[in-house]
Amino acid sequence: MKLSISEVRKQLPALVRQVQQDAGASVLITVQDEVVAELRAVQTEPEPGAVAKKLLQLMKRLPKPRGPQTHVSSHIKAHLYGNGSVTP
Repeated sequence: MKLSISEVRKQLPALVRQVQQDAGASVLITVQDEVVAELRAVQTEPEPGAVAKKLLQLMKRLPKPRGPQTHVSSHIKAHLYGNGSVTP
C-alpha cells in the first residue's frame, strides 16, 4: 500500500496494527509521490547457532560414506593444478 506522509500521520495507529497482524503487509510512505520510507513488521532473527544446529541434525540423518576416506589436503596439487595432463 502506498500512502502520503500526511495520510500516514492520520492513520498511524491503524497502520501499525495492520502490519502487526499481517507480517507480510507493508506500507510505502511517499513525499511528493516519491517513496521515502517503508513501514513493515520486524523480521525476527534466528538465535545464534540455530543454523549450525540444523546442519548438524541434517548431517546425522545422511547415510555414512562408503569406501576408503580420502582427504583433499593429501591431493591438493592434483585438485588445484590437475593431474599433469594438458587438455586442448
